[in-house]
Amino acid sequence: MRLIMIAMAATVAVGGGLALAKRDTAPPAAVSTGAPVSCIPLSHIRESRVRSDTVIDFRTGGKTWYRNTLSHNCPSLGYEEKFTYTTSLSQLCSTDIIHVLHNYGGGLQKGAGCGLGKFEPVEMVKRAKAP
Repeated sequence: MRLIMIAMAATVAVGGGLALAKRDTAPPAAVSTGAPVSCIPLSHIRESRVRSDTVIDFRTGGKTWYRNTLSHNCPSLGYEEKFTYTTSLSQLCSTDIIHVLHNYGGGLQKGAGCGLGKFEPVEMVKRAKAP
């Protein structure tokens, strides 16, 4: 059995202290580049970015991204921005469950369990720069 932890902690210095970074409430725009797939190989995953309580983007190499839209809201996922999963396969699949990780007392604790959706290959839409 393989335990994989993806911890995407975003902190910024604010007045000498630390605070969670705020980001847009909506995931960045993306355009589908192919048919969704049920699984992606673990060895191909280079990074993941939690975008909200329902969206996680996975980069598998170069500029190849897969957007996973969970079928239901996953409480605190967008706030905590970190999760873990366990799989006995060499792939992460739409049938797998992730668990939100909470930082309690200096340690990580498993929170809500949420089912993944299919992995849709996407290209991120670049935002126009403000003048």
